[in-house]
Amino acid sequence: MPRQQVALVTGSSSGIGAAIAARLSAEGMCVVVNSSRSAEQGAAFAASLPDASYVRADVSDEAQAARLVDTVVERHGRLDVLVNCAGTTRVIAHSDIAAATPEVWREILGVNVVGTWQVTSAAAPHLAEAGPGNVVNISSVAGDRPGGSSIPYAVSKAALNHMTRLLAAALGPDVRVNAVAPALTRTPWTEGDPFFEKVAEKVRSDTPLRRVGADTDVAEAVWAVLRMSHMTGAVLPVDGGARLI
Repeated sequence: MPRQQVALVTGSSSGIGAAIAARLSAEGMCVVVNSSRSAEQGAAFAASLPDASYVRADVSDEAQAARLVDTVVERHGRLDVLVNCAGTTRVIAHSDIAAATPEVWREILGVNVVGTWQVTSAAAPHLAEAGPGNVVNISSVAGDRPGGSSIPYAVSKAALNHMTRLLAAALGPDVRVNAVAPALTRTPWTEGDPFFEKVAEKVRSDTPLRRVGADTDVAEAVWAVLRMSHMTGAVLPVDGGARLI
């Protein structure tokens, strides 16, 4: 009988990451929940899923990123799936160049780009050993078009998209690397947020599907990507057609 697959989902104590973790758990995977903060919430969420556990780690810290992967493998003996969902942003008008300080750039790139690299680099040998392993990066449509909550955020997602392609070429055939790129997505973090509501109004009026995405839409896309065994280096939009306007 095949052994249960193990999936690490970074940034998964709530929102999109939690929806992904729940979806993979529902498919029978042993899921490891992670966050850099909200440890109590993350542990409680993991306890609600069968065979799941929680590890607190900041992926932007090299030592913590390596320890996160080591803990997963020590605990479960393998790693089959890595979903890089940990991310951060700042809401800064694109015209407000002065507000996008070097500190903001370092913070956003440190999590969204360097953090993803650090976890993936640590996980790659284990994913290859499980073979074929899978990496799914959670990107954004802001990585392909002039939009997003800030210029540093959009640039970080453009970098993540290209990192996805480069890693797919470098790690094949033992590891597949793909990305899922949502547009505006409703999560507990967006409730009552003025920026979100302003953009949501435009999404509901202008996009082909006339609705804001849900975290479960992204989770379904991740599961679909994992099932597509002949796909690597792809960036799959989950945007209700937002890229068409």
